[in-house]
Amino acid sequence: MSQTYQPKKRKRAKTHGFLVRSKSTNGKNVLRRRRQKGRAKLTVSPKHKKAAK
Repeated sequence: MSQTYQPKKRKRAKTHGFLVRSKSTNGKNVLRRRRQKGRAKLTVSPKHKKAAK
């Protein structure tokens, strides 16, 4: 039997990311509530890879 959760960074960002939250009214409410509560992270965002020098 396979596991039901197969994590994908892109899918997660596209579903729960900041830009997606910002688009809808309900998403904006989520951001507003999380700011009000004082969350360090407002949304799921993938860790950016450091640029190679």
